[in-house]
Amino acid sequence: MLRPKIPTNLTPTGHLTPPAVVEPTAVVPSVEVPPPAPVAPAPSRPTVQLTPGTALALVGGGTAVVLVVGAVLVSLLLAVAITGASIAVCALVIRSLVHADAKRR
Repeated sequence: MLRPKIPTNLTPTGHLTPPAVVEPTAVVPSVEVPPPAPVAPAPSRPTVQLTPGTALALVGGGTAVVLVVGAVLVSLLLAVAITGASIAVCALVIRSLVHADAKRR
């Protein structure tokens, strides 16, 4: 039915250059470098310090996120419910009209 058109290029265009000749080089051993001295590890301490103010801010932010996400989900559920109800009412009206039209004939 639909066949792709594949271009055919039998003769190359442009100038072709011969491949460059690569000559091997001699490997010279290098002077050995002493290993680096070990670095003392940095003292481990917590990077984030929770103070009562930051903990309260985190709790408040989490609560706000949960409320916003909950409101969005509830509104989506309500939109689906309203749409389903309106489609059901439309189906009943159409069925009634078709049934009444069939009775008259």
